Amino acid sequence: MKTPTMLAVAMCAATAATVQAGGAHWGYAGDEGPAHWAELSPDYAACAGRNQSPVNLTGFTEASLAPITFRYEAGGTEVINNGHTVQVNYAPGSSIQVDGRTFKLLQFHFHAPSENRINGRAFPMEAHFVHADEDGNLAVVAVMFEEGAENPALAPAWSAMPAHAGGRHALETAMDAAAILPGQRGYYRYNGSLTTPPCTEGVRWLVMKQPVTASRAQIAAFRQALHGPNNRPVQPLHARVILK
Repeated sequence: MKTPTMLAVAMCAATAATVQAGGAHWGYAGDEGPAHWAELSPDYAACAGRNQSPVNLTGFTEASLAPITFRYEAGGTEVINNGHTVQVNYAPGSSIQVDGRTFKLLQFHFHAPSENRINGRAFPMEAHFVHADEDGNLAVVAVMFEEGAENPALAPAWSAMPAHAGGRHALETAMDAAAILPGQRGYYRYNGSLTTPPCTEGVRWLVMKQPVTASRAQIAAFRQALHGPNNRPVQPLHARVILK
């Protein structure tokens, strides 16, 4: 069983905060970009693994996927800009149930453009809801954003979004992650990894089929806060199966 310390490490890795925690510096371009992550530190060796994320979800295998049980409460307490993403940290009490196991919601964050693709299609933005069970196993729910109507569920975080790395702001009203999820909860599933160093494998990926919308201004505001794209390129599937 993983200890609370190990859970904390898993959370830090999933939040893309490795550099603040003392790990090797990494980024999304140049010599510190995704093509070089595995070379930057022995701790990042998994970035060269065979079960990496994100992927292009295609060539699906039909399966009877059990519905995800979402038990989300309003618990988004603060929004931070760690230089790699903008994320909302979540108070204890929210979870999903998958494979008969309970995974607690730790935080959610965003990537623009999307990291995963669906049948080759990239989206302007993608949200990752990061969960861990009592043994430290990770499950990520991914939601794709299309450009369209303004998304009111994002407003609390966007109005407090720090403009520079290292910034953090408390949210006056707790944010409800459930409000960001699509109305239809069908999903694709595959086995993958964290999409940032240390690229730990063994992550359950649950990618919602139905996208939601965000306005052009909302997407632009996120990209401006990150000063550039923050998406890892899609990784080879190798022998993995994508279930739908």
